[in-house]
Amino acid sequence: MFALEHSPRHHAGTTIAGRKSDDGSLAENSYPTSNWRGTSNKIIYSSTRTKYQQQPIPSTTLPIAKMLHLIGLGLSDETDITVKGLETVKKAARVYLEAYTSILLVDKSVLENYYGRSVILADREMVESSSDEILRDAQTLDIAFLVVGDPFGATTHTDLVLRARELSIPIRTIPNASIMSAIGSTGLQLYNFGQTVSMVFFTDSWKPASFHDRIRENRTIGLHTLVLLDIKVKEQSLENMARGIRIYEEARYMTVGQCCRQMLEIEEIKRAEGEGMEGVYSEESLAVGVARVGGRDEKFVSGTLKQLCEADEVLGGPLHSLVLLGRRTHELESDYVREFAVDKELWDTIWKRDYEGKQ
Repeated sequence: MFALEHSPRHHAGTTIAGRKSDDGSLAENSYPTSNWRGTSNKIIYSSTRTKYQQQPIPSTTLPIAKMLHLIGLGLSDETDITVKGLETVKKAARVYLEAYTSILLVDKSVLENYYGRSVILADREMVESSSDEILRDAQTLDIAFLVVGDPFGATTHTDLVLRARELSIPIRTIPNASIMSAIGSTGLQLYNFGQTVSMVFFTDSWKPASFHDRIRENRTIGLHTLVLLDIKVKEQSLENMARGIRIYEEARYMTVGQCCRQMLEIEEIKRAEGEGMEGVYSEESLAVGVARVGGRDEKFVSGTLKQLCEADEVLGGPLHSLVLLGRRTHELESDYVREFAVDKELWDTIWKRDYEGKQ
């Protein structure tokens, strides 16, 4: 494909690319054409005949401007980074790894060996309170900010971009897979998902239930709900924070089992408060627990919420997520997910009773 532009300068009887033979005719390899000339590959014009001189198309790779680069790493290991992302990391003056909204399944040292670069861990305190250090010299140097999954999977990263804009620092985003897209590997169709919700660790005095309203809205129109589970990395207890003691809690990762137990606890509270006898979900609601999606040892388990309360040993280590099935689940989705079922006979019974043909 050639990009052509009108050329009013050329006149009939002239030949730019070719040469005329002694008798005045055009040299061989000249071709008839109209009043156009090439601007991409070097196609030379003649109003009567033209010789095409095709030259190599120049590379479309542009020099990378000095800026803040937000780079998605994908979900699993060091090899999930895109080619574009890896090239940027290798050229960057400094490389930060955001290390608290999610984790990769490999250590930082593995990334450093693969990238051939040192990597600076950016914890919550650095990103949220000391972003000036991350953005330092970003007008004159390339700074890479690595994020597990996709760069905008957490609102914290949007805040970092807004602060960079205030400093007139150019931004570049290099996307990657996230749990929001990779959850399709369960066999559930992505366009059948409603709002995504988050489940945090409950305490004796704090049991937020806002997720319950979002699930209710999804259920009303029959859509699946993806539940993202809490992680605690390098965080302080409320007591230590109040005392100003910089002692960090041991890292914790919520499991599917704990998520299901908390969901059922809130459902029981809501029913006791008189929010309807039917409720939003129950112990027999069908769901899928997933672990380490995208990894070599990813694991899926499907069953009722009650069954998944006891599925942690089968699912194994972090990171876990949960999908609560909507009533509009397609038969093909059910057939796919059924293969992971704890009890296929029970799955079939509940599917036919509560889901099949429901809208």
